[in-house]
Amino acid sequence: MRDFTDDLRDLRRRLDEAHTYLEIDDARNRLIELEGEVARPGLWDDPEVAKKINAEYADTKDDLDAYDQLRAAVDDVELLHEMARDEDDDSQEPDIEAQIADIARHFDQLELRSLFTGEHDDLPCIVQINAKDGGVDAQDWSEMLLRMYERWAEQRGLRFELNGVSEGTEAGILSAEFTLTGRYAYGLMTSERGTHRLVRISPFDNQGRRQTSFAAVQVWPVLDNPDVEIDESDIRMEVFRASGAGGQHVNKTSSAVRLIHEPTGLVASSQEERSQLQNREKAMGRIKAMLAAKVEEERAAELDSIAGKQAQVGWGSQIRSYVLQPYQMVKDLRTEIESGNVAGVLDGDIDPFIEGYLRWRRAGAA
Repeated sequence: MRDFTDDLRDLRRRLDEAHTYLEIDDARNRLIELEGEVARPGLWDDPEVAKKINAEYADTKDDLDAYDQLRAAVDDVELLHEMARDEDDDSQEPDIEAQIADIARHFDQLELRSLFTGEHDDLPCIVQINAKDGGVDAQDWSEMLLRMYERWAEQRGLRFELNGVSEGTEAGILSAEFTLTGRYAYGLMTSERGTHRLVRISPFDNQGRRQTSFAAVQVWPVLDNPDVEIDESDIRMEVFRASGAGGQHVNKTSSAVRLIHEPTGLVASSQEERSQLQNREKAMGRIKAMLAAKVEEERAAELDSIAGKQAQVGWGSQIRSYVLQPYQMVKDLRTEIESGNVAGVLDGDIDPFIEGYLRWRRAGAA
């Protein structure tokens, strides 16, 4: 009978670590409080507060359920191993080995939560994609990225809401903005902030030459009730027809709104509502969230500078290359993580890059 003692000891160690990074004792106390809040008769008198309470309740319960299930699984496989060894029953080896592997996989998934160390990692986020160098190829590349993120969000169970799209001159898009909502939306998307580079044989070049094109991705946390005052004279408003990616018009009137905050150059869009006024209000809310986040980023950068910390790779820096010719490879230039399955990556399989970035970020902060 094979001795699995070391494997089981490792699972028990990982369970103890999960107890720490999930703050299980505090979570159990908080769940009792939240259960009382959820059952309170007047909770939905304030829908915004009710949504936050229900979301926190669901997240806290999810953490506790995941931990309790893993604890029970570790207890069960330890007991099975002890009984099999006592009886010297070799027939139990495959089952014990399979259970240990399954539990380890679940720990891998759970441990991702310990990587969200940023103050706003749990918030929704606003994402902007802008075509950069490369002409029509860059515009096509921007649309490919938009599709990649939409597929990825769907796979992760995040809500993807397209705020606005500016169509390209011949193909693709000049820019796009969307909001992601769901647990750790901002924390996950921080890995994507920066410049993405595509190398391929251009479908728009009659001579079939290789083309390098660039698209920039920016990510902003959606802060709760940002305390930001905006001078209306600083805002320039543009109106356009609401449309989906690829030029699929969803509204024949110019009700969609794009706001430009001229002192900072920040841009926010909204096309979800039917009226121009409602879209303007939504876009203004996004501008305020961006400005609040910008102030926080600048304050953090100033503190880091005083502390002598080296800034991480961020906005405006090339973070990842996607090569379709002369070979196929996607490589993250910060973490060195790469994949030869370019089609899969462009179809939304970007979790390895995101998780690699989060581990790289935590290591850099240590």
